[in-house]
Amino acid sequence: MTRNKDKKHPEVVDLRDNPKLPAAGSAIPNPVFTHSDLPFLHHPGLVRTLQSEYSHISEPPTREKYAKKTLSKPDVESYTSPFLKFISENPTVFHAVNALSERLESYGFTKLSAREPWSHKVKKGGKYFVERNGSSIIAFAVGKSYKTGNGAAVIASHVDAVTTKVKPISTKPTTAGYVQLGIAPYAGALNKTWWDRDLGIGGKVLVKNQSTGKIETRLVKSDWPIARIPTLAPHFGAPAYDPNPNPETQMVPIIGLDGSTRKKDTTLKSSLTEGTGGSVFTSTQPPRLVDAIANELKIEHYDMVNWELEVFDTQPAQLGGLDKEFIFAPRIDDKLCSYAAIEALIASTESDTTSYENDTSPSTDDDSIIKIVGCFDDEEIGSLLRQGARSDFLPDTVERAVAALAGGQCSPDLISQTYANGFMISADVSHAVNPNYLEVYLENHAPQLNVGVAVQADPKGHTTTNSVSTAFLQRVADKCDSKLQVFQIRNDSRSGGTVGPMLSSAMGMRAIDAGLPQLSMHSIRATCGNLDPGLGVKLFKGFFDHFEEVDAEFR
Repeated sequence: MTRNKDKKHPEVVDLRDNPKLPAAGSAIPNPVFTHSDLPFLHHPGLVRTLQSEYSHISEPPTREKYAKKTLSKPDVESYTSPFLKFISENPTVFHAVNALSERLESYGFTKLSAREPWSHKVKKGGKYFVERNGSSIIAFAVGKSYKTGNGAAVIASHVDAVTTKVKPISTKPTTAGYVQLGIAPYAGALNKTWWDRDLGIGGKVLVKNQSTGKIETRLVKSDWPIARIPTLAPHFGAPAYDPNPNPETQMVPIIGLDGSTRKKDTTLKSSLTEGTGGSVFTSTQPPRLVDAIANELKIEHYDMVNWELEVFDTQPAQLGGLDKEFIFAPRIDDKLCSYAAIEALIASTESDTTSYENDTSPSTDDDSIIKIVGCFDDEEIGSLLRQGARSDFLPDTVERAVAALAGGQCSPDLISQTYANGFMISADVSHAVNPNYLEVYLENHAPQLNVGVAVQADPKGHTTTNSVSTAFLQRVADKCDSKLQVFQIRNDSRSGGTVGPMLSSAMGMRAIDAGLPQLSMHSIRATCGNLDPGLGVKLFKGFFDHFEEVDAEFR
């Protein structure tokens, strides 16, 4: 995501300053579509354009064309285009966290180092964030009226996605003239949706700076498809229809032809083994892949010390449907809730942001709590690593912040009081109803797209939702004019897990599981509604804005 240097929302338009725009509600001729006035063109707050003025393009221009860099009344649809860009430009967990970090910095959040004291850095009215492993991030804002022992309003999500990882030694023997790449599934990847897709390679590379001797982290991604997992044509009979192909031997991507299009570099081996730092590592990787990454980063082979690479779908996120009411995208689970939560925190802490229609949010000057968003790695594989939600990352961050605000006089009693006065939304995507499989959904518990966040219930304890937390979030939704849906899986199906139970049980904090619905969970490409990113921002911002007054009702 490109940093917004002037720290103003890029998606809000002031129609009054644009003489080229027609009056609200007027009919708009549209030679591209048969409709004379497409529904999304007269949505409140959206740009209305004369299509004839832009007859050389296949769709109306985006609102950026007329955007003024101002923060005015938010619009749920204003988050659609930025979300598409976020998904498309940040294909790995490392890119996503880096983009969120840059976004936060552009709005005045200060990056903290976990390796340094916070005692003289965290202050009332301050905004901060801290990373772990470059793949998890926690951002928080301290209210100007904060008092020790006050609660924290927390939104916890995960930013990792089902993917495939490049193996530590990824070189494979040439087979039938093909150069292949050793990969391993992360969570539920390498399912049938990964066949015949245009796959790129990206992630983080550890590079030795030859001038300083320091090891630096660099991000890399291919801007063209490098890999593909080919299916077997149906003409070959039974093997082509095998429902359980071997992921080790039959789902190996091809990344090139052995020497057919490029002269072999006879100096490559010596350059890999005679250098320093990365020589041993790079000798275990496909030479042409090493070349490609070195060229992209403008470094020498021997500068590379190690890497963590993913294989990802290169097709960008895009709008679909007759009225462009869908988002078709990779990695929706769970870049969607992570993105919405971070944007909600930013919007909630900007003093010159007015409320949504029918929402009377209190002034940010009156905030007396800590607002927190945590986006964690490794949720899809159990959250057990140091950057996962089951680690000490969130409790440690809260406790260090509270200690700094208490002048270093932080007792277990104060920490327990903070947790008891807090509330957490565990925000993970939910299952939208699939019209082709209605029989697998529980009646009255089947969320729809473009309606709102779905509360997730599970009597077996896979979610944190209970009557109190549901009533709490419903009051928030009432105050910010949002609609809640409900999802619970049938008794004859298996429920998935979230970061909610592990975090709320570790901290003793009240909690609810609630996330935006999507179709095709764990597919390489999934579907959500075009309004869903903004609907998530709206509810999550409402949670931050109205937390204190709603919490007072439950004391």
